[in-house]
Amino acid sequence: MAYNFHFDPVDLPPECKELRKEVRSFLRQEIASGGFNPNSGKGTFSKEFARKVGAKGWIGMTWPKQYGGHERTHLERYVVIEEMLAHRAPNRSYATADRQSGPMILKYGQEEIRKTILPKIASGDLCFCIGLSEPNSGSDVFAASTRATKTDGGWLVNGRKIWTSNAHNADYMIALLRTSAKTKENHRHGLTQFLIDCKSKGITIRPIINLTGQHDFNEIFFDDVFVPDVNMIGEVDNAWKQASDELAYERSGPDRWLETFASLEALVQRAGPSPSDSLAEGIGREVAHLATLRRMSASVAGMLQAGKTPGVEAAVVKDLGTNWEQALPNKVRLMAPPTGDSDPDVNDDRFEQALRHTTLIAPKLTIQGGTREVLRGIIARGLGLR
Repeated sequence: MAYNFHFDPVDLPPECKELRKEVRSFLRQEIASGGFNPNSGKGTFSKEFARKVGAKGWIGMTWPKQYGGHERTHLERYVVIEEMLAHRAPNRSYATADRQSGPMILKYGQEEIRKTILPKIASGDLCFCIGLSEPNSGSDVFAASTRATKTDGGWLVNGRKIWTSNAHNADYMIALLRTSAKTKENHRHGLTQFLIDCKSKGITIRPIINLTGQHDFNEIFFDDVFVPDVNMIGEVDNAWKQASDELAYERSGPDRWLETFASLEALVQRAGPSPSDSLAEGIGREVAHLATLRRMSASVAGMLQAGKTPGVEAAVVKDLGTNWEQALPNKVRLMAPPTGDSDPDVNDDRFEQALRHTTLIAPKLTIQGGTREVLRGIIARGLGLR
């Protein structure tokens, strides 16, 4: 039977609107005091900023208080993430841990790890990365071959991971590793997740410099890296369901349609209060797309709040969001009024800077969080078409 995915309308409750005001006030104060530069690009790294956000109670917002959380709603968390991204706050130090790693440890981690790791994430003291992709497995994470072999008191890890964002800054990684061979009945069998200390002996991290000249991606080599038994997450050989849940957290948030938002914002500023009819129409069309994606993404947050795992809906948000934000910089360039015809108070250099940055990062959006082909395969299975 086909799975009928749906996006129920979600209205943010009054507490979310009050929280949004609080977050905006905090971010404006940080900008005014020089805490961060919103024009330096989304998601720069700052442990100092992470600790400030943690002190506000805005990391691990939905987690139980016994693990350093604050037992707030997924919709409240959604508001905080949306404002952080829209203001291009330096959230790279804690974003992955808050979005994926923390929830995975909370759901599947051993109690000792929950008690020691989760409070440090919530305070902004720990940075995480995700070890999924490998050089020879393409976008099929279930083809992972990096192996964890049982030894006394733990496991020995050997192999490679690639495209690992922020690994050079990370304290820990959650890695998907091969612990036994796949079976004819289930090619996803034989994979297990582990919490790995990135400073462990035997780990080598090599940078991969992207088109913008930034060091974001990495290739990681494991040479007999010891991981204690307590750091195993979930069940041996059955991590495929856990990994799928993790990707649902990753794919549905505002970061899947706000990454090139700066180019649209810059266009609106350059157009000024009296744009031409054609320019106003073009901007309106993109804002309508943005509003639709935002409603869908908020709906997924509502499903998470209800205890559901909206994997198919998350894949739809990621696929549509990627298509929109990847095409946006070129649309902005085509719509932009010529220099001298824009609002005289607008800084044309800032417009060009925003457009250049978003144009260069746009190609990677098809890959991060799952390629277009993988996502559409998930959607097709959800609809019973394959």
